[in-house]
Amino acid sequence: MKENKKSVSTRRALSHCKASKANQEDFIMLPTVDFCFKELMQNDNIRKNIIAALLNVPSSEVENTELMPTILRKESKDDKNGILDVRVKLKDGEQIDFEMQVEAFACWANRSVYYLSKMYAGEIKEGEGYDCLKKCIHVSILAYDHFRDDKECYRRIAFCDTKTGKEYTDLMEMHILELSKLPPEEKNETSLLQWMRFLGGKTRKDFEEMAKKNSELEEAYDVLDKLSADEKKRLEYETRQRAIRDYNIGMLTAERRGIEAGRKIGMEEGRSEGRAEGVNRINQLNIELSKRGRTEDILKAAVDKEYQEELLKEFEL
Repeated sequence: MKENKKSVSTRRALSHCKASKANQEDFIMLPTVDFCFKELMQNDNIRKNIIAALLNVPSSEVENTELMPTILRKESKDDKNGILDVRVKLKDGEQIDFEMQVEAFACWANRSVYYLSKMYAGEIKEGEGYDCLKKCIHVSILAYDHFRDDKECYRRIAFCDTKTGKEYTDLMEMHILELSKLPPEEKNETSLLQWMRFLGGKTRKDFEEMAKKNSELEEAYDVLDKLSADEKKRLEYETRQRAIRDYNIGMLTAERRGIEAGRKIGMEEGRSEGRAEGVNRINQLNIELSKRGRTEDILKAAVDKEYQEELLKEFEL
């Protein structure tokens, strides 16, 4: 017996509705998107538990975590603005800045040192003594490999004597979490590793499995689930996702244009010293710069021959 066209169309529509509903139910925000991370850190318990894991102390020792303004104070009208992702003040006055970064950023080290220094210097006011300065910590949560020469997923950086290794002061320190380097899961992992796995989760199933093993992560998953079900929040999240995606596409396009422009300059250079050698040098330079995430240098070198020559000398090409 043949089905009429109307019944086939109705069945397809129902199937599409079911699939759409299933996709909506499976949707979960990812903490690596800064909007989601900031929303999670609005929760007192999540904030306290992440800080406790980072400082390697029991959660009970982290008594108070106050969210602070994320725009750093300008010392003069010409001073550069500093806008942090999440800034927290502890009971003893210690401050922690959390920064979530998904894509490689060419000057991340420069930026993080700048933010840490600005946060530290902003504590003191005219007429106050240096003894009022409190510890400041900058936390980089990276979804890419920043240190490419090793497999360490977590490191703490402080002022140290380069000869003895002895710490000079802990008033300023940096914690760098590379989520892309997380090792295979093991039993009895540290709280910090477990939180890093949560922050790097990719699917609802990932979060559900982690929630079964840890009461802190169970609470965090519950908050994440409710956040994902909020239509207004989801719209803001997706808008932020699109902005990140558009920025990355723009940077990739600019990088390709820079490489092509550099290749053309290399060809022109090659006419005087050997076409093949000239093209090869510029291409190799662009490859080295791209590996290090130095997209801005590729673009600048494409239009500035003197700067290009400096880079060629830097890489001994």
